[in-house]
Amino acid sequence: MATKISKLTSLLLGTSLAATMVSANGGELEKVMKARGLTENDIIHAAKTYTPSGGRDEFMIFSSGGQSGQMMVYGVPSMKILKYIGVFTPEPWQGYGYDEESKKVLAEGNIRGHKITWGDTHHPGLSETNGVYDGKWLAVNDKANPRIAILSLNDFETKQIVVNPVFKSDHGGAFFTPNSEYILEASQYAAPFDNNYHPIEDYKETYRGGITFWKFNDKIGRINEKKSFVLELPPYMQDLSDAGKGASYGWGFTNSFNSEMYTGGIEVGMPPFEAGCSRNDTDFLHVYNWKKLAQLVKNKKNYKVINGIRVIPMSVAVANNALFLIPEPKSPHGVDVSPDGNYIVVCGKLDTHATVYKWSKIKKLIKDHKYAGKDPYGIPILSMKDSMHGQVELGLGPLHNQFGKHWKDGEIYTSLYVDSQIVKWDYIHLKVLDKVNVHYNVGHLCSMEGKSADPQGKYIISLNKLAIDRFDPVGPLHPQNHQLIDISGKKMDLLYDMPVPLGEPHQAVAIRMSKLHPEVRYKMGTNSRTGKISKGKTLAGQERVVRKGHNVTVYATLVRSHINPERVTVNKGDTVTFYLTNLERAEDETHGFTVDNYNVHASLEPGKTASVKFKADLEGVFPYYCTEFCSALHLEMMGYLMVKDPNKKYVSAQKLKMKTMSKAELKAEYDKTVAVNTATDAVIQSVVKFLKANHYEKYPTVKALVEDALDQYGKIPAQKKLSDKAVKAGDLEKAVLFENMIWQYMVKTADVGIRAKNLLVKKVATKQSPAAAAGERAFGEGGCGGCHVIGKVSSGPDLTGVLLRHENGEQWVRNFVLNPSHKYKDPYVEGMINYFNLRMPNQHMTKEEVNNIIEYFKWVDKNANLF
Repeated sequence: MATKISKLTSLLLGTSLAATMVSANGGELEKVMKARGLTENDIIHAAKTYTPSGGRDEFMIFSSGGQSGQMMVYGVPSMKILKYIGVFTPEPWQGYGYDEESKKVLAEGNIRGHKITWGDTHHPGLSETNGVYDGKWLAVNDKANPRIAILSLNDFETKQIVVNPVFKSDHGGAFFTPNSEYILEASQYAAPFDNNYHPIEDYKETYRGGITFWKFNDKIGRINEKKSFVLELPPYMQDLSDAGKGASYGWGFTNSFNSEMYTGGIEVGMPPFEAGCSRNDTDFLHVYNWKKLAQLVKNKKNYKVINGIRVIPMSVAVANNALFLIPEPKSPHGVDVSPDGNYIVVCGKLDTHATVYKWSKIKKLIKDHKYAGKDPYGIPILSMKDSMHGQVELGLGPLHNQFGKHWKDGEIYTSLYVDSQIVKWDYIHLKVLDKVNVHYNVGHLCSMEGKSADPQGKYIISLNKLAIDRFDPVGPLHPQNHQLIDISGKKMDLLYDMPVPLGEPHQAVAIRMSKLHPEVRYKMGTNSRTGKISKGKTLAGQERVVRKGHNVTVYATLVRSHINPERVTVNKGDTVTFYLTNLERAEDETHGFTVDNYNVHASLEPGKTASVKFKADLEGVFPYYCTEFCSALHLEMMGYLMVKDPNKKYVSAQKLKMKTMSKAELKAEYDKTVAVNTATDAVIQSVVKFLKANHYEKYPTVKALVEDALDQYGKIPAQKKLSDKAVKAGDLEKAVLFENMIWQYMVKTADVGIRAKNLLVKKVATKQSPAAAAGERAFGEGGCGGCHVIGKVSSGPDLTGVLLRHENGEQWVRNFVLNPSHKYKDPYVEGMINYFNLRMPNQHMTKEEVNNIIEYFKWVDKNANLF
């Protein structure tokens, strides 16, 4: 055994390193293998898939999530699940379906006024440039509710959902054309295009299939519904599609089943669908010229409008030589165009063969108008024999195909559902090369970029429908099984089983990691669903609560480790909206937000603004808090929403307390309250002095704020008279209550007055240079204001004069902002950390941003008397 281990280690690590490892570990690997019952092959497989801590995968997989209505992302070869993405269904962690921005995206998927909150994601497709995946966008269909969703690979979020207005189900989506001009979506179960009742007896006359060509704007990643159109097709139950590329560019291919046009009726004694749909020896492959159709639909004579979308009738497509049929293997389940566009491969579930069509032969038959006949709807049928390159017998239940790196030599892989195998074969020379068993009943398979014009080979994933005995038992509902297979050698080698606990994934697509460049933070204040700056963007110092009638809007910020504001009071029945901006710039410093009992949640990645909205119909006190563990003071990152009933009179707890106080205790409470009011009034008077000294009345906006503040302040003398009167009468309890009312007016005065002062500062200060103005923006949008407030101590020190606190202050500040951790042991910084109980995070500023911030600090110092 030791000799075998030594050889194995040599194979994996190289002879000299292996000798060192075996000697150093004293046979540790052998002990582990023996204890766990592992073979040499097991260790080799483990080494091929193992990714060390902090390591990176070569490929990223986007797998449909089936009945979850979501997408799943994982890496290859590690097979580590990286993310679930909410698409057609709510996803709580990301706040998808719980914040207002994502609710709008989900609402785009409502159908005929019905709210749809579940989906059956089937076939994801990656955007393409010249037939090669470009790593920009991903589209996926919902079979249950005919919809297409668009996801951005810049942040892995769903941006758009469009509903097909004429289909009632779809299976054949989503497939990009080679330059992402269109996304192809084929219907599945034939149904009338209108939304009216039609008896099943009228199936051949009124039920229809079709292909929708969704016009895609590759620049902004959105479908343009007005420029999209539908091609009417017979009610043959269309299935999957593929767009031609290279030689066959401009054409599309969609297969179908039920060319019998059988309509079932098991409940009235008819044979079931599965029998009636399988009588014919072949079904039909639809061949259509989408480039020509796109030109035809520009003329109103060539289409009719149904439910708001343009539909090209079959007769128009046929008359313009844009639609043809070719017999294909029985009950097909996929069509795949070779990377150069010269071959089209189709497999039928009920045929043991794979059929390879030659595009040059198809093209010549079309050019020569050489037809074998027409179908009942007048569509020309091309001869199957004359269109074929050939057939290969693969096994039982062939389904889907993926091309290998050596596709020019004919390398292709096909899933065999019944045989539970993957078969490697040669579609050019028409021969089987290898087979490997999988577990169990494989549906789709996914090779690395194997449906593009540039297949990468290396690995293939078998998306198995059954797991049975492969994993530890978790009840009657088993996970799915995705198996990783090494295809780099002559023989395929099964490496790894990955349980998938998310719906029933149908298809997956793979792309090289090197093509993906997602952001790690948003531009400050971004609405991530639109990519634009949110109207609720709030920076430090701009936090506020705005009431208009029964609508209360809270503009809040989140930064380690507080939510501002921390106390919000509303009336029962108010509609409350929280706009929430994450002021962080540090990577992975996500905050979450929820209000207990109100069923809202937002995920706030660095720089993002999101909102939650609800009716405050429950009276009481409701904590809100950050749902992501973001710092050592995470539990303290909270606040209170207090909902009061305006029709109730509340007995103050302070009143009840005062009733039990002695005269001396009441006098102490009174003195304390008056002292607080005196201190607050001192702040107000300093603000008033500043406003008057700088002639606030010259600036209309500032003047309006000052007048509002003075209006609140003007109510204080009347309350003070009542307080003094109560004191004179010996009623200190009542006097305390009047003094509390005075404090309420003072707080309102100070709030508005300070806003007026901050606005006036910008009016009277020296003009900022462009660099200083950019620095102020960087300071506000870079998260600095979450802890630092110019002119006062907050969660961090006041930065007025910061450039003068250190020798060579500019360089010191520059180095500290660019790399804070390098100065954590600096005596000054260590003292600040201990005092504020916070470390300054790395906000990942650019050198230009830091230089601009320094110019802003210089401007602050020049105007220090104003802060």
